[in-house]
Amino acid sequence: MVEERVQVIGFSAAEPAAVWAIVGNFCGAWHPVIAEIRAERDERGALIRAFTAKGEETLYREQLTYRSDTDLVLAYTHLTGIAGVERYDARLQVFAGEASGSRIEWSAQLSASAERALAIAAGTRAIFEMGLAALDGLVGDARPNKPVASEDEAPALRTLFIDGNAQLALAVSPQKPGPLVLFLHGIGGGRDNWLAQLRAVAPTMRAAALDLRGYGESRLGASPSTVEAYCGDILRVADALGVQKLVLCGLSYGSWIATSFAMRYPEKLAGLVLSGGCTGLSEASVAEREAFRTAREAPLNAGKTPADFAPAVVDVLAGPNAGEAVRQALFASMAAIPTSTYRDALACFTTPPERFDFTRLTMPVLMMTGEHDRLASPAEIRGVASRIVEAAPRASVRFEVIADAGHVCNVERPEAYNRVLTEFLTEVAS
Repeated sequence: MVEERVQVIGFSAAEPAAVWAIVGNFCGAWHPVIAEIRAERDERGALIRAFTAKGEETLYREQLTYRSDTDLVLAYTHLTGIAGVERYDARLQVFAGEASGSRIEWSAQLSASAERALAIAAGTRAIFEMGLAALDGLVGDARPNKPVASEDEAPALRTLFIDGNAQLALAVSPQKPGPLVLFLHGIGGGRDNWLAQLRAVAPTMRAAALDLRGYGESRLGASPSTVEAYCGDILRVADALGVQKLVLCGLSYGSWIATSFAMRYPEKLAGLVLSGGCTGLSEASVAEREAFRTAREAPLNAGKTPADFAPAVVDVLAGPNAGEAVRQALFASMAAIPTSTYRDALACFTTPPERFDFTRLTMPVLMMTGEHDRLASPAEIRGVASRIVEAAPRASVRFEVIADAGHVCNVERPEAYNRVLTEFLTEVAS
């Protein structure tokens, strides 16, 4: 097999957002050679475009592997249609021009037989050049945003208790067909942190927000909490609500728990949403984990409660422009945590049982973090998203930054968060 790389750079007088409104539509028929195109979903929910080219009968199929509206980038892989190709991965990204307008970079890395590689590379270059040349005439056909449900439209929520080793409490929306969206809060949170998301999701999908062990109205178990115990709790919720498939949506500690569940039960997930974290301390050294735990236990050992140091925690969690209502909500969540629960969660978080194997992430993954997140910076989460794309078989990953938000981005900027979340859920549930 012969490796070939093609890169074409184009320019547009239009601003990047206007260009992205065209090229970012993976299943849009904007390219001049496309005759017909349709969107498909594979068994995992990954987005596939199936299309024919003008003057041909061949059906081409390509799968979206990565997308970020924040970075104006998408990547895709060839599935069927190109004769003689073994591997074909492409990437398209829009940048701001040096003075004005936009620069568009479109590249492909392919592997094919010696007799076909050069021809495929030449054909690819021609296709890329034709597409970029056509852009200026297309700019302006922006995609409409999907509406986000208002609180007035959302169905009422009820509280459900599930008995067992640890009694669990969760807020649940009315029954809907399809997967259950289950929200998992952070180490300083509670299920009320997800009220805006429950109200946004409930009109179209069944949703629930869980109080983790010891938080809110849930009780600690008879033994210290572990990853296995949390995963067992998620299974209990699914069983109690009679659902076969889940979309787990976590924030920080909840993202680490959600990914831990995905390592063990990937077949049970229709999608995975990770906000403000993913790997937790699973890639930290023993010394780093111990330092993390010691620093956070110090005020507890001095006789203080989470309510006593909640103001300092809020200063770390909140973005620089967070309003007083947001700061009060974050304070209330932290102040409500019993000391025993906080110690229990810290012990679990700082003794991760594994380093994650991203090849296990066979479901579509959405990763979000706040622009001003001090604990899970955009650069860090963008890097993890790239590692998942590289490792996961036929990856389907989306990465977004929630503008002007801190660590608890779903609470601080719910409208922006919900817009991305509901778009992702519409895709995985279709």
